[in-house]
Amino acid sequence: MIRYLLGGTMFLVGATAALQPPINAALAKRTGSLEAAAVSFVVGTVALVIISLLMPGGSYAAVRGAPTWELTGGLIGALFVASTIFLIPRLGATGIIAGIIAGQLAGAVLVDQFGLFGIPQASVSWQRALGLLLLIIGGLLAVRR
Repeated sequence: MIRYLLGGTMFLVGATAALQPPINAALAKRTGSLEAAAVSFVVGTVALVIISLLMPGGSYAAVRGAPTWELTGGLIGALFVASTIFLIPRLGATGIIAGIIAGQLAGAVLVDQFGLFGIPQASVSWQRALGLLLLIIGGLLAVRR
Protein backbone atom coordinates (compact mmCIF):
# COMPACT_ATOMS: atom_id res chain seq x y z
CA MET A 1 0.00 0.00 0.00
CA ILE A 2 2.78 2.43 0.90
CA ARG A 3 4.40 1.94 -2.51
CA TYR A 4 1.16 3.07 -4.17
CA LEU A 5 0.99 6.16 -1.96
CA LEU A 6 4.61 6.97 -2.74
CA GLY A 7 3.99 6.37 -6.44
CA GLY A 8 0.95 8.64 -6.29
CA THR A 9 3.06 11.30 -4.59
CA MET A 10 5.62 11.13 -7.40
CA PHE A 11 2.81 11.30 -9.95
CA LEU A 12 1.68 14.58 -8.36
CA VAL A 13 5.26 15.86 -8.23
CA GLY A 14 5.60 14.97 -11.91
CA ALA A 15 2.38 16.80 -12.72
CA THR A 16 3.65 19.94 -11.01
CA ALA A 17 7.01 19.54 -12.78
CA ALA A 18 5.12 19.98 -16.04
CA LEU A 19 4.34 23.52 -14.87
CA GLN A 20 7.98 24.50 -14.38
CA PRO A 21 9.05 24.91 -18.04
CA PRO A 22 6.16 27.19 -19.07
CA ILE A 23 6.47 29.24 -15.87
CA ASN A 24 10.21 29.67 -16.42
CA ALA A 25 9.64 30.46 -20.12
CA ALA A 26 7.21 33.22 -19.16
CA LEU A 27 9.86 34.66 -16.85
CA ALA A 28 12.45 34.32 -19.63
CA LYS A 29 10.38 36.59 -21.90
CA ARG A 30 10.83 39.26 -19.26
CA THR A 31 14.43 38.57 -18.19
CA GLY A 32 16.20 36.37 -20.75
CA SER A 33 16.65 32.59 -20.77
CA LEU A 34 19.78 32.23 -18.64
CA GLU A 35 18.60 34.90 -16.24
CA ALA A 36 15.29 33.08 -15.77
CA ALA A 37 17.17 29.83 -15.11
CA ALA A 38 19.35 31.58 -12.54
CA VAL A 39 16.35 33.16 -10.82
CA SER A 40 14.62 29.77 -10.77
CA PHE A 41 17.64 28.21 -9.05
CA VAL A 42 18.00 31.07 -6.56
CA VAL A 43 14.34 30.81 -5.52
CA GLY A 44 14.62 27.03 -5.25
CA THR A 45 17.88 27.24 -3.34
CA VAL A 46 16.50 29.71 -0.82
CA ALA A 47 13.42 27.51 -0.29
CA LEU A 48 15.53 24.38 0.19
CA VAL A 49 17.97 26.06 2.59
CA ILE A 50 15.08 27.29 4.74
CA ILE A 51 13.40 23.86 4.73
CA SER A 52 16.69 22.06 5.46
CA LEU A 53 17.37 24.35 8.42
CA LEU A 54 13.92 23.62 9.82
CA MET A 55 14.23 19.85 9.34
CA PRO A 56 16.85 18.13 11.49
CA GLY A 57 19.14 15.34 10.39
CA GLY A 58 21.42 16.65 7.65
CA SER A 59 24.86 18.21 7.62
CA TYR A 60 26.17 20.83 5.21
CA ALA A 61 29.64 20.27 6.67
CA ALA A 62 29.63 16.69 5.31
CA VAL A 63 29.83 18.10 1.76
CA ARG A 64 33.57 18.61 2.30
CA GLY A 65 34.12 14.86 2.19
CA ALA A 66 31.96 14.23 -0.86
CA PRO A 67 33.61 13.11 -4.11
CA THR A 68 33.32 15.59 -6.96
CA TRP A 69 30.83 13.49 -8.93
CA GLU A 70 28.34 13.80 -6.05
CA LEU A 71 28.34 17.57 -6.58
CA THR A 72 27.36 17.44 -10.27
CA GLY A 73 23.62 17.15 -9.61
CA GLY A 74 23.32 20.93 -9.53
CA LEU A 75 25.05 21.22 -12.90
CA ILE A 76 22.67 18.66 -14.36
CA GLY A 77 19.74 20.57 -12.86
CA ALA A 78 21.01 23.83 -14.37
CA LEU A 79 21.32 22.21 -17.79
CA PHE A 80 17.82 20.78 -17.39
CA VAL A 81 16.20 24.10 -16.44
CA ALA A 82 18.08 26.17 -19.03
CA SER A 83 17.29 23.64 -21.78
CA THR A 84 13.58 23.57 -21.00
CA ILE A 85 13.42 27.38 -21.01
CA PHE A 86 15.14 27.49 -24.40
CA LEU A 87 13.17 24.63 -25.98
CA ILE A 88 9.62 25.07 -24.69
CA PRO A 89 8.73 27.79 -27.21
CA ARG A 90 9.90 25.42 -29.96
CA LEU A 91 8.45 22.11 -28.73
CA GLY A 92 5.59 23.13 -26.42
CA ALA A 93 4.91 21.77 -22.95
CA THR A 94 3.88 18.32 -24.21
CA GLY A 95 6.99 17.92 -26.36
CA ILE A 96 9.27 19.03 -23.54
CA ILE A 97 7.75 16.69 -20.97
CA ALA A 98 7.60 13.76 -23.43
CA GLY A 99 11.29 14.19 -24.22
CA ILE A 100 12.17 14.54 -20.54
CA ILE A 101 10.27 11.43 -19.49
CA ALA A 102 11.67 9.28 -22.32
CA GLY A 103 15.19 10.54 -21.63
CA GLN A 104 14.84 10.03 -17.89
CA LEU A 105 13.65 6.47 -18.38
CA ALA A 106 16.53 5.73 -20.77
CA GLY A 107 19.00 7.13 -18.24
CA ALA A 108 17.34 5.24 -15.38
CA VAL A 109 17.56 1.96 -17.32
CA LEU A 110 21.32 2.49 -17.67
CA VAL A 111 21.70 3.38 -13.99
CA ASP A 112 19.81 0.23 -12.99
CA GLN A 113 21.53 -2.02 -15.54
CA PHE A 114 25.01 -1.12 -14.31
CA GLY A 115 24.18 -0.30 -10.68
CA LEU A 116 25.64 3.20 -11.06
CA PHE A 117 26.03 5.66 -8.17
CA GLY A 118 25.37 3.01 -5.52
CA ILE A 119 21.93 2.06 -6.86
CA PRO A 120 21.20 -1.70 -6.69
CA GLN A 121 21.84 -3.36 -10.06
CA ALA A 122 18.73 -4.49 -11.94
CA SER A 123 19.07 -6.05 -15.37
CA VAL A 124 17.02 -4.78 -18.28
CA SER A 125 14.12 -7.14 -18.87
CA TRP A 126 12.21 -7.32 -22.11
CA GLN A 127 9.33 -5.52 -20.35
CA ARG A 128 11.57 -2.59 -19.40
CA ALA A 129 13.06 -2.48 -22.87
CA LEU A 130 9.57 -2.48 -24.42
CA GLY A 131 8.40 0.23 -22.01
CA LEU A 132 11.41 2.37 -22.94
CA LEU A 133 10.81 1.83 -26.65
CA LEU A 134 7.14 2.76 -26.31
CA LEU A 135 8.01 5.91 -24.36
CA ILE A 136 10.56 6.94 -26.99
CA ILE A 137 7.97 6.38 -29.73
CA GLY A 138 5.43 8.35 -27.68
CA GLY A 139 7.96 11.16 -27.24
CA LEU A 140 8.57 11.30 -30.97
CA LEU A 141 4.84 11.39 -31.65
CA ALA A 142 4.35 14.12 -29.04
CA VAL A 143 6.83 16.48 -30.73
CA ARG A 144 5.24 16.07 -34.18
CA ARG A 145 3.11 18.99 -35.22
